[in-house]
Amino acid sequence: MKKVCIVGISGKLGQYMVQHALDRGYEVTGVCRERSIGKLARFKGRITVFPGATNDSQVIKKAVEGCDGVLTVLVPWGVHNYASGTAQAVLDLAQPDARLIFSCGWHITRDGQDVYSWRVKALVKFVGGIARLLRLIDIDDQVEACRRVFASQTRWTVVRGSDLEEGPSQGLPVWSKHVGDPILASNITRRVDFALFMVAAIENNDLIQEAPAIVGCQTPSAIQARAA
Repeated sequence: MKKVCIVGISGKLGQYMVQHALDRGYEVTGVCRERSIGKLARFKGRITVFPGATNDSQVIKKAVEGCDGVLTVLVPWGVHNYASGTAQAVLDLAQPDARLIFSCGWHITRDGQDVYSWRVKALVKFVGGIARLLRLIDIDDQVEACRRVFASQTRWTVVRGSDLEEGPSQGLPVWSKHVGDPILASNITRRVDFALFMVAAIENNDLIQEAPAIVGCQTPSAIQARAA
C-alpha cells in the first residue's frame, strides 16, 4: 500500500484528492489548520491529520514521514511567503525518492514559452495586485514557490490548472506542455478531475520534472484535438 500526504487537505481540491487516494487503497495523511479539521469529518477514522500551518517545517516533517507521495496545494495566502515556505518545507523534508506533486494555475510558466490571453494577463496583473495591497494573496510568492520546485532535483510534477468548475467527474484531464496550445483552448476543468490528475501523477513517471497544463478531457478543445 502506498502512503501519501496531502498538504492543504481541508480545501475543496484537497478533499477530492483524499477521496481519489482512498479509492486507490492508499494510506492518507494530511496537513491543514486546526480550525479546518472539521471539514474532514466524513473521512474520520480513514485518514490521519496533522494540524498546523502548511509552511511549518515541524508539522510537515511529521506528516510526510514514510510517504511515497506528497500532494501539495500551493495557496498564495497573505504576504508572508506562505506558498514558497510550504514548497520549501516539502522539498526539504519529504523522502528522497518520494513523488512530489504541486498544484497551481496556468499563470505559472516554466520556460517562458506559454502564450496567455489578455484575460489571464489582466487577472494576474490587476486582481493579483489589488489582492496583495489588501494583504490577502501574493501571486509572486506562488511564482517563487514554483521556481524553487523547478530548480529542485527531486521527483516533482507541477500541475497547472485551468479555470475550475464543480460537477461530476468527466475523467482524467488531458495536458500539454504550454498554455496557448490548441488542446487547452476551452480553459475549463472539473475540480474533481484536477484532483484526479494530481493523484494519478504519483504513478506516472512520464510526468517527473514536467509542468503539465491541464484541461477537461470532455471539453470542445480536447475533443477536437483527439479528432484531428
